Amino acid sequence: METTRRSFLKFAGAAVTTAATAGSRSANAESPPGASGAIDGLAYRSVAELRTMLDARRISAAELTAQAIARIEAGDTRINAVVARDFERARAAAAAADAALARGERRPLLGIPITVKESFNVAGLPTTWGFPRGRDWRPAEDATAVARLKSAGAVVLGKTNIALGISDWQSFNPVYGTTSNPFDPTRSPGGSSGGSAAALAAGFVPLELGSDISGSIRVPSHLCGAFGHKPTSGLIPQRGHAPPGAPALGTDLTAGLGVAGPLARNAADLALALDVLAGPDGADAVAYRLSLPPPRHDALSDFRVLLIDDHPLLPVASEIRLALGELADQLGKRGVSVARSSALLPDLAESARLHTRMVRNFAAFGRPPDFFAKARAEVAALKPEDDSLKAWRQRAPLLTHHEWLADEIARARLRLQWTTLFDTFDVVLCPPFPVTAFPHDQKPDQEERTIEIDGQPHPYPSLIVWATLATPPGLPATVMPIARTSTGLPIGVQILGPYLEDRTTLAFAQHLEREFGGFTPPPA
Repeated sequence: METTRRSFLKFAGAAVTTAATAGSRSANAESPPGASGAIDGLAYRSVAELRTMLDARRISAAELTAQAIARIEAGDTRINAVVARDFERARAAAAAADAALARGERRPLLGIPITVKESFNVAGLPTTWGFPRGRDWRPAEDATAVARLKSAGAVVLGKTNIALGISDWQSFNPVYGTTSNPFDPTRSPGGSSGGSAAALAAGFVPLELGSDISGSIRVPSHLCGAFGHKPTSGLIPQRGHAPPGAPALGTDLTAGLGVAGPLARNAADLALALDVLAGPDGADAVAYRLSLPPPRHDALSDFRVLLIDDHPLLPVASEIRLALGELADQLGKRGVSVARSSALLPDLAESARLHTRMVRNFAAFGRPPDFFAKARAEVAALKPEDDSLKAWRQRAPLLTHHEWLADEIARARLRLQWTTLFDTFDVVLCPPFPVTAFPHDQKPDQEERTIEIDGQPHPYPSLIVWATLATPPGLPATVMPIARTSTGLPIGVQILGPYLEDRTTLAFAQHLEREFGGFTPPPA
């Protein structure tokens, strides 16, 4: 049975009340549907709701932290999301937060329990990136993003699981094992921030810190029915987001392709987290955040929307396309201008090839000589006219410096094309990923994996295509849930916006959430 408009509207009507109206809910309200197994009734509260309760002293940070720990200890055996736990220090931080609240201090995240992606340095906790060689390495300092969350008052409970080397759309590695999707443990929660999205969907914490270069925030958010924001490139510092033992440098070795960003269960919490995280290292960060452009519009009906659901290099699952089409129809009924095509849209195939060349070249940095010998042999066997993504994956490690500079120029041209498009449109809606949550597949060589789309097999690495719209030009992209499949798996939408206009994509997500509903918990 396919997703129908009726099922879409039923989903929207049953969705959790958004953060914009959360303040009107009683502090004693029941947990959302599906959360009847929650330990305390707080499992699916937003940051905004918890902030109100803490500030009014209706609950203490110590109680909130104790209940979050209890949820993890009771429920994470099935999911394996929170893999590096720091409960004793979290209890101490919660006690300190209560003392600060008693003194009248008010900070955005004061007393709010959170977790962060394992690939970020947290002083005293291991940073492994899933590599066994990193088991015993513990950084002395927090990553900049983690330090900002702590400075805002967050209580860090621990770190969440990742893909090996943060390079997969599944989250498994030899150090911490496999993380499963709370909606169906036989399926992936996505990667590489899979533990982050799974922890949110399971009701362990209300806020997470992730990273994204090829969809690592966006894909898990889509597969787990959560909200995630890939910020404009360079908006959030990545110092301290580095492999085990690597120095915490201010230099972005990904050349602006990779970003750090928040995950949550509603758009308002994403916006709050962005305000905490954004801005360069140093004292000017607050002024920088205040200089970000406001949302383009205050009313949903004022937005000009372009919806695309077809990529030249890979099909999109029919249930995802149907859900996006139904969303476009509903937007049109609310007075939103929605276009289904535009001659202004950049060449999506070339964008995917550009992304593949640059990300694969970056990923090859530091590999041993035999890796490059094998790459040269593979490239020698290619036909010169082979323009497939697989061919570009094979050629990418061998890019010369001049070819890399040519690709940087191509990125600049691509950003200019998007800038022109956003003179006509305010946001672009598209799939976050070609499929919904898929069964675990842990073949060591990703080239040997396949993914089924509407009954037809396709190369697993080609799933990258929808991540490549936002990454090369450095655009902001917000992902949020809009529907479920006939089997109950989440379906998300990716909202692309103009360069540095993160507040526009987040505001549009808040409008969608108010109109159609947002996160709903997995079955108890």
